[in-house]
Amino acid sequence: MSKRTLAILAAIAATTIYGLNHTIAKGVMPNHVQPFAFIIFRVGGAALLFWFISFFGPKERILKKDYPRMLLCAILGMGFNMLVFFKGLSLSTPINSSVLITITPIIVLVLSALLIKEKVSNRKIIGIAIGLIGALGLIFFSTEIRQDAPNIPLGNFFILMNSVFYGAYLITVKPLLAKYHPFTFMKWLFTLGIIICLPFGYQEFTEINFTNLPVDAIWSIVYVVLGTTFCTYLFNIFALTQLKASTLSAFVYVQPLIGILFATLTGKDTLTTLKIMAASLVLLGVYLASRNPIGSQKKS
Repeated sequence: MSKRTLAILAAIAATTIYGLNHTIAKGVMPNHVQPFAFIIFRVGGAALLFWFISFFGPKERILKKDYPRMLLCAILGMGFNMLVFFKGLSLSTPINSSVLITITPIIVLVLSALLIKEKVSNRKIIGIAIGLIGALGLIFFSTEIRQDAPNIPLGNFFILMNSVFYGAYLITVKPLLAKYHPFTFMKWLFTLGIIICLPFGYQEFTEINFTNLPVDAIWSIVYVVLGTTFCTYLFNIFALTQLKASTLSAFVYVQPLIGILFATLTGKDTLTTLKIMAASLVLLGVYLASRNPIGSQKKS
């Protein structure tokens, strides 16, 4: 099996784990764990896991000239990205988050055009506009009221901002992946993530009633730390060594399908006309923005 095929399988696995995460993580917040405290679990647990497996990798040191980019990657991918997503998920619903997260390829395209001067065709501009209309529709026209989703419009906005931070992370991280082994890279990235996230989550973390945490909440936390954080970041890092950032981000197509199916089957969320329309617009926009014109397909 070729490395490219393995990279594609890794990207599919990561997307599946993410799709289930919308409902699993939502089930813990806010009754058992507040969103920023959850991030302390994520970055702390993942840092320990990556430090452990780093002993099985090469012994590398990060060059001083790469410190600024490493720090920026940690801020984007381990800090703000996680903080705004979990805060948004705690305020919104699993289906809303799984729909809005699909805007990532469009964000990557926009940032690529702004930061690395990637050419954007008229068709891609139309796709960007359609996708953003769908995302903004969920933000400004969500009138659903739920006890476990106290501020859906604000939560949807935070989830959209997560896509912005994650898209910037995908572009920023690429040069470092060619220089360092994934184990070395991720152990330092998550270690920096602890430092970045601790001021935001310390107070909420101290408020957790560990003695009364139900078993299902504990297993959900384990899933988020081991699956959503450790495995997905490892899978995505490997996939990025073989695929372009724009190609990897396109796998987000699968995420809303898994997220919506799992949320509805478990009774944690319901489909509405607005959600269906918004999802259709976002997916159409992502398709138009991500698709290469016929005759110009390149290996990615």
